Amino acid sequence: MITVTFKGLWARKRRLVGTLIAVFLGVSFLAGALALSDTLGANFNTLFANANAGTDAVVRSTTALGSGPRAPRTLIPASLVPQVGAVDGVADAQPSITGDGQLIGADGKAIGGIGPPRIAANWVPDPALNPYRLVSGRAPQSDNEVVINQGAAKTGKLALGQTTTVETPQPVTVRIVGIATFGTADGFGPATYTAFSLAGAERYISGRPGQVTSISVKAAPGVSQDTVVNRIQAALPAGVEAITGAQLTQDNIDNINSSFLDTLRIFLLVFAGIALLVATFSISNTFSILTAQRTREAALLRAIGASRRQILASVVVEALIVGTVASALGVLGGLAIAGLLKGLFDSFGFALPAGGLTVTAGSVITALVVGVLVTVAAGLSPAVRASRTPPLAALRETTTQVAPTSRRRVAGLALAAVGIAVILVGLTGSGNGVLAPVGLGAVAVLVGMVVLGPVVARPASAAIGWPAARVRGLPGVLARGNAMRNPRRTSAAATALMVGVAVVTLFTVLAASLKTSMNNGVAGSFQGDLAITPGGFGGGGGGGGGLSPQLAAAAAQLPQVQVATGLGTGSGRGDDALIAGHSQNLSVVDPSQIGTVLDLHTVGGSVSGLGANQLAVSQREADNKHWRLGTPLSVTFPDGTNSSLAVGAIYQSRDLAGDYVLPQAAWSSHAVQTVDSAILVKLRPGVSTAAGETALRQVATSYGSPTVQDRQAFVTSAGGAINTVLGIVYVMLALAIVIALFGIANTLSLSIFERTRELGLLRVLGETRQQLRATLRWESAIIALFGTVGGLGLGVFLGWALADAMNIAQGIATFTAPPAQLLVILLVGGLAGIVAALRPARRAARLPMLAAIATE
Repeated sequence: MITVTFKGLWARKRRLVGTLIAVFLGVSFLAGALALSDTLGANFNTLFANANAGTDAVVRSTTALGSGPRAPRTLIPASLVPQVGAVDGVADAQPSITGDGQLIGADGKAIGGIGPPRIAANWVPDPALNPYRLVSGRAPQSDNEVVINQGAAKTGKLALGQTTTVETPQPVTVRIVGIATFGTADGFGPATYTAFSLAGAERYISGRPGQVTSISVKAAPGVSQDTVVNRIQAALPAGVEAITGAQLTQDNIDNINSSFLDTLRIFLLVFAGIALLVATFSISNTFSILTAQRTREAALLRAIGASRRQILASVVVEALIVGTVASALGVLGGLAIAGLLKGLFDSFGFALPAGGLTVTAGSVITALVVGVLVTVAAGLSPAVRASRTPPLAALRETTTQVAPTSRRRVAGLALAAVGIAVILVGLTGSGNGVLAPVGLGAVAVLVGMVVLGPVVARPASAAIGWPAARVRGLPGVLARGNAMRNPRRTSAAATALMVGVAVVTLFTVLAASLKTSMNNGVAGSFQGDLAITPGGFGGGGGGGGGLSPQLAAAAAQLPQVQVATGLGTGSGRGDDALIAGHSQNLSVVDPSQIGTVLDLHTVGGSVSGLGANQLAVSQREADNKHWRLGTPLSVTFPDGTNSSLAVGAIYQSRDLAGDYVLPQAAWSSHAVQTVDSAILVKLRPGVSTAAGETALRQVATSYGSPTVQDRQAFVTSAGGAINTVLGIVYVMLALAIVIALFGIANTLSLSIFERTRELGLLRVLGETRQQLRATLRWESAIIALFGTVGGLGLGVFLGWALADAMNIAQGIATFTAPPAQLLVILLVGGLAGIVAALRPARRAARLPMLAAIATE
């Protein structure tokens, strides 16, 4: 039987190519996702290890105001530097001031994209405590001299001795006196780096002489990191801690994993899972057809003594061989996919650290095992089904296509009905509790639709193929009949495409719903005429992407402007049970002016009347935490000060302001770097929007040329981040669609082999090659449209359910089904089906008539 299996596999190698490709693509995506994850993890580990290589200890505040490697902490007194330096075992102690600094290139535009930090710091003179190395020039001496990293100099076309601007966020005119590398690399990954003198950093970054971000320590020879840390800790006041350089590196690695890499891994693996799921349907369909075609062969083997177990084992061995070969090739293909995925993120502005490709043994084994198991599992079911066919029945000249059973119909309807019921019941709940039942119900509906596929394939094919039968004559009639004749095969081919299209549609509907909610919220709250934004998204200060408050002051002085006020960003940490010790993002406003350009739909108190010891909170946050007007909240600010603030207003609109609004009077005295995420402008009566835009652009030129938008453009740009993410999603889901189309093409190729004699008879009876090609193309189009229409309907329904659940849980989605985008998906699905049929149709048309008729 082993010999028979190998000879049969070799004889049918061409028929298994489609299966091999489907496994290869699915495993390639999985292996690529794992390889990219391994590579990024290794690159970040190397970066942090190099950054802290000479640092034996770090002294810092115990109070963090966020999470992540660059999460701000409260400042500590600079007077601790000599105290730490005097500790026994300390060879050197250097103050460190770090923050955000947006470096402007020679073209007047900010250097860097979305994601990579734009670091500003003081230059540390001790090479052991500074991972940057001067390759030209010297260290900064005066306040307005800087050293920049070589990567930023290349990107921004900046040279030694050149004058440029650094926004910290106020624009600072600086002269470049040094170019540095990060070790031997051009920089710390894709991040930009600008180093001032210590006095310059105090003046422009922290704005607080006598306070520093941290203290870097080098131990004396022979003194371990643990020993020096223990000695330093004994000399520190409360609220300040010392940690080893090794612990700092590990903390940074853990933070980047929890705040970024873990999310990215899940994101990539979800799409790899979708690709594998689609591949599984294609594989199962291929094995179903191959097994059906070999029924007589299996019956002959049974008749001469082979057992049912041997027949079943031969199919499993065949699937095992195909899965192993395809998975091994998929692992190699994953290396290329990893590079393409990184390029994809880079092209959308999410620059990831560069470095050599890293692949762990665990990732290789995982991809191989998953690929083999998926292939064997997909091939097992049709093999079991075929092995149950009695030998005498299989030896007949013709076999009867088994119609979908009533059991399948009942099971499919029951699953779909239960899923819909769970979704509807779940949507009657409240809070985050609605998401779990809606998710479970969505899975049940999807499985139910898959099970129901063969049941609805015949009537669906009849309906979809009716126009082709009416318009295309004989080819259309034959195509419609072929799709209806074998509903199980039609359904199996279309199911892979249905799943892919359903996921694409789901994301399309969900993205449109999020954009609608955001746009409606921004449009309902923004009352100004123009807005100035940093460009991109996520520019509220993280990574130096914010705006200087000085720009708002300059804009307010224009004769065309009635009001120009900044929507600032900040962070604070709650120190009582109400906020539960978590850091919170704060919006900072001028209460006396914000009401002119922003309507927060206040339901209690007054935003315009907020005092220096008050803050406003969203109604959602107030309801969740049972706050009322006057509720006291204890907050720690970046300078380490703890203040008690009372709830002075409660508002509904949180799309622009978030959950916490703080008056400038309560923030400015505690801020380290004051940053505006947007500047909202109201023009004077009679001033046209065009005139206002021109005047604002002229003022904004010296601030890195941020984006100036009219009201409609600002409202529309609120969903810009969603468009960017959706673009990445579409590109990644394209692989699932490609796999599904391979499945359709493979199904047609195998069915052509199955119908060789029939096709030969049609040619003898007068059907031309052109008509034969048209028949197969229309048959493929009907199958593709069946999957596409089913996927569209399923995706829209699940998109509605998830959008409604997100609206109940977070208030961030308003169900929207964009007709233009859904029509494009429908047309692309139909056209893709025709494209998938081109090669099989061409091969079928070339079959010699007499040889085809003689085929058994």
